[in-house]
Amino acid sequence: MTASSRPALVEGLKSLADGYDLILCDVWGVLHNGVKAYEAAGDALTRFRQKGGRVVLVSNAPRPGSAVGTQLDGFKVPRTAYDAIVTSGDLTRLAIEERLDKVVNHIGPPRDMPLYNGLDVRFGSIEEADYVVCSGFDDDERETVENYRARLEAMHRRDLLMVCANPDLIVERGHMILPCAGTIALAYEEMGGTVFYAGKPHAPVYEKALAIASGLSHRSIPKERVLAVGDAIRTDIAGASGFGIDSLLIARGIHAEELGLHRGDLVSDHVQDWVDRQPVTPTAIMDVLAWGA
Repeated sequence: MTASSRPALVEGLKSLADGYDLILCDVWGVLHNGVKAYEAAGDALTRFRQKGGRVVLVSNAPRPGSAVGTQLDGFKVPRTAYDAIVTSGDLTRLAIEERLDKVVNHIGPPRDMPLYNGLDVRFGSIEEADYVVCSGFDDDERETVENYRARLEAMHRRDLLMVCANPDLIVERGHMILPCAGTIALAYEEMGGTVFYAGKPHAPVYEKALAIASGLSHRSIPKERVLAVGDAIRTDIAGASGFGIDSLLIARGIHAEELGLHRGDLVSDHVQDWVDRQPVTPTAIMDVLAWGA
């Protein structure tokens, strides 16, 4: 990559807004950190919508979009910041609906059980199940993949499909970095298991979000007018690249420690150097999501 082709360092969304009709925005790491909301991010998206743009939040949360909306209300993220929410949980529900005649085994904490609300689902043990839905760790502050190794081996012996309701490997919660369902799914793949990933970086969640935005706009929105915003190279930026849309990397998110962006430090050329070494490249880089001067 030449210096001239490197992603631009931008101070605010204002400088990019005229180039796009739709923003597909990540939630955790961009709008909040699992403990508190980033007010500037909500303001930036609100301003983009005030200019006539559409915003669809695209999250790898293993819960329905309605549940994520309720969580955002609790963080006081304004409803004016977005038009709709699409989650990997929504895509997981579609996968479950296609298998209502099958027995499912669930891996994940009780807080993710809204995945099944309103669905006539039969639950069973690994020995009884036809497939497995993995939404995360039962206790993500204490457990590792090793706590699930025997369970995964039993699944593999029966050649069970795993539906991964959250493809993220890790997530930031306050100042902690915690493992997600994607870590368990990756371990299952590595032992030869089959996994269906319901969210980013895979195309179905982007297709769903684009279809919703086009419906709200009463017209087809071309991909060249779509910007994905997120803080994770592996999901947000890789997903955008694979789907053929531009992307904005929020540096002070999941990669902040890796980038050496300690509190008060500024995003600078060394972030571009780091991006040069990644398998995919964003269109632009911003410190935190904000509108700018």
